[in-house]
Amino acid sequence: MDFEKLFSDLAQLKVAVVGDVMLDTYWWGNVERISPEAPVPVVAVSKKEQRIGGAGNVALNIASLGASVSMISVLGKDDDGEQLTALLQKNNINTQYLVQSENRVTTNKIRIISRNQHMMRLDAEMADDMAAVDEDRLLYAFENYIAAESPAVVILEDYNKGVLTENVIKRIIALCKKQHILTAVDPKRKNFFAYEGVDIFKPNLKEVKEGLNILQDEVNLESLKHMHLLLQEKLGHRISLITLSEKGVFYQQENDAAIIPTHIRSIADVSGAGDTVIAVAALAFTASSNIKLMAEMANIAGGLVCEEVGTVAINKESLFDECKKLLA
Repeated sequence: MDFEKLFSDLAQLKVAVVGDVMLDTYWWGNVERISPEAPVPVVAVSKKEQRIGGAGNVALNIASLGASVSMISVLGKDDDGEQLTALLQKNNINTQYLVQSENRVTTNKIRIISRNQHMMRLDAEMADDMAAVDEDRLLYAFENYIAAESPAVVILEDYNKGVLTENVIKRIIALCKKQHILTAVDPKRKNFFAYEGVDIFKPNLKEVKEGLNILQDEVNLESLKHMHLLLQEKLGHRISLITLSEKGVFYQQENDAAIIPTHIRSIADVSGAGDTVIAVAALAFTASSNIKLMAEMANIAGGLVCEEVGTVAINKESLFDECKKLLA
């Protein structure tokens, strides 16, 4: 495999990420005393930081690999939405097709941290399905994006915050099929079986077992192949890519199936690894049409970001070096 050419090809791709984008806010400080007003610690805040979260982290991973990426979602018409839009733009993510709604608020997860310990998390969000008028505006923005950009792949990133309604999911997949655009999805439980006809379906093992109501704990190639067939009966999708936590990833397309074990890593934080896996898998398969390479690269990328504290995007040079070392 010529990885220099492959990574060059990745950077030529146009990608859309559709789903629940959110703001991750961090407040750091020290606790020196208990409040006289209530038996709670007083955090003296010394630093604040805002990061791109949710589906935006998928877009951030794609931008880190050099590809052209657009974020398509619905934000509230509020200060958090403006700050999130500015963050996306700062990280080379196209925001032209974001929709602002007066019916919703921008999701903001505020984490209060003292001495590397989470003291509290405050979630400002609306998780109900968005209204029909916002569905229509999002779909209109998506249609305009397709007409203007002709992307190679569309990634649906679901965090159960109401943007990916059943109607939106079905309409987007249908339009992509009509335009011969590859689709990939990182699902959540609520609309797990709404993604009929998608090309790449990437749940984690827990989500698959819950969705299929499977109680057995045994995880091996035969049991995973059986899960793929059960999923395919409901979804009619092409490829299953199931993340197995410390056991690696499983992939299957038709009769081609395997478990790719994890590489030994010093794990610091697993948050955001799934976002990296779907981003790298979608790009790698779009550029190469090689399902095994897709799974191997996504597996390496997911492991690399777990070595960092907090949610971080994949580093292009690190991924390139690891692929050459482990896959060449």
